[in-house]
Amino acid sequence: MNLKEQIYSVLIVSAAENFNTVLHELLPESRYFPVKFVSSINSAKHALADRGYDYVIINSPLPDDIGIRFSIDISTSNDRVILFLVRAELQADIYDKVAEYGIFTLAKPTNRQMLTTALSWMSTTRERLRKAQKKTLSIEEKMEEIRLVNRAKWLLISELKMDEPEAHRYIEKQAMDRCISKREVAKEIIKTYS
Repeated sequence: MNLKEQIYSVLIVSAAENFNTVLHELLPESRYFPVKFVSSINSAKHALADRGYDYVIINSPLPDDIGIRFSIDISTSNDRVILFLVRAELQADIYDKVAEYGIFTLAKPTNRQMLTTALSWMSTTRERLRKAQKKTLSIEEKMEEIRLVNRAKWLLISELKMDEPEAHRYIEKQAMDRCISKREVAKEIIKTYS
């Protein structure tokens, strides 16, 4: 799927109606769905507890907090991108506090073009995170396979008195002869001898 076909879910944390109206116009349903607006940090925490969002856009300040701690706390999830909008005179200071967490900051007042550019940065970053997640999953799956094969080898060594190279060759040969993965062979051995 190319970037233009991707659909992103968006949580907007903003108490400013004018900003919300402009942002809503920049988020067509064909590309951004669902889009949820909340007006406080507390409401945003509840919304994030209910579902995950690809983007979280925070228009600071909010009635219950400026939002720095909240943005840092939610940045620990590797499946969302955060944009923090803040008054121009505070932008440099807030950037210094949140940049190391991968949070984008944008000085306001801003305009439609700048918001559109920020949304494209967010898309790029979200896709990079998505690829990293897939890579991490494949590494974890490979590590799990190695653990299973090693466990199966030790069972063959203890139960059938094979040495380690023989056990390894046995598992590989079974996998090739039967056209199945080493993982499947290992699971069968573990089931048989455990």
